[in-house]
Amino acid sequence: MSHGARVIRTGVSSGGPAAPPVATSASSSAGSDDELMDGAYFRSCAGMLKVAQMISLLIGFISVNNSQWTDYSAYSFFQIVTMCDLVMILFFYIAHIFRIYRKLTCVSWPLAEFLHYLIGTILLLIGSIVAASKSYNMTGLVAGATFGFLATILCILSMWSSYKVSCITQSTSK
Repeated sequence: MSHGARVIRTGVSSGGPAAPPVATSASSSAGSDDELMDGAYFRSCAGMLKVAQMISLLIGFISVNNSQWTDYSAYSFFQIVTMCDLVMILFFYIAHIFRIYRKLTCVSWPLAEFLHYLIGTILLLIGSIVAASKSYNMTGLVAGATFGFLATILCILSMWSSYKVSCITQSTSK
């Protein structure tokens, strides 16, 4: 007794030939495949979430960079992690806007982005905890750690919303 084929889908397309695009009237605003940029990604939830992550990481970096440090190793680690996360989020943002994932099909883009978020979020959480514990109530360092925690929450939210796995039962017509 078969209940139909089970398909596992994620929120992000890998760019491979497995999932053909669905043509609807709403997708006309997203643009055709011939266009250079994906204008709909700017206004999408995932795109705005990436922008919020980049802004919070940049504010956290600037806050720590312009403060008087008491512990060099803690804040240099925090700065390195925030800048690496910022650069990688910017890279994936540009890859989505310019549809690079459709041209480079040899890379599993959802897996690469998931691993980036997983590793980057863990390192950012560790850096924010260390920065908060060594801040000694200096306002710039506290603000940097706070924006680090905010970026961590945004990264977790982005990871959860983009990569939740849903099992959909499809009926097979004979």
